[in-house]
Amino acid sequence: MSEQIRIGLVSISDRASGGTYEDQGIPALAGWLGRALTSPWHVETRLIPDERPLIEATLIELVDAGCALVLTTGGTGPAARDVTPEATLAVGDKEMPGFGEEMRRISLNFVPTAILSRQVAVVRGKCLIVNLPGQPKSIHETLEGVRAADGSVSHVGIFAAIPYCIDLIGGPYVETDESVIKAFRPKHALRPRSR
Repeated sequence: MSEQIRIGLVSISDRASGGTYEDQGIPALAGWLGRALTSPWHVETRLIPDERPLIEATLIELVDAGCALVLTTGGTGPAARDVTPEATLAVGDKEMPGFGEEMRRISLNFVPTAILSRQVAVVRGKCLIVNLPGQPKSIHETLEGVRAADGSVSHVGIFAAIPYCIDLIGGPYVETDESVIKAFRPKHALRPRSR
């Protein structure tokens, strides 16, 4: 039996946290993870405003609580209140620039404004923290990738690399439903699939 992975989901939005509208980020993230993960998992959720000190404190709290993965949504654009990347970089031990580069590349398949996104990813201790887009459709696309009309994957999503990254930083072994997203690991890092 696989070790349970604890995942933090943080939606960063002044309006949603203030009750102006219902948050869509956390339900989109949790719904996608529910389809994608075959390993046991537990989620910790936080809905907070675009306040850098609060974002930093929330990320640290979730890492200290034992999360091996923290996914944020919102606050990555160029607007004055968008400070998620700055907060994420401030709490990280190592930056993982490939995640942000690949998310923008995936989103450029759909919208030219993807170049305005400033998403970053970092490792803090034994936790990977990744900033995702704010829209549910974009969350799905960046995690899972782009599919052709026949359903085949034409551009692999970023989640394919996340389980092995978690392995490398000392986290639990995470398995996925390969019909949703196939986790990539080198042959030496593969374990027999759990039932």
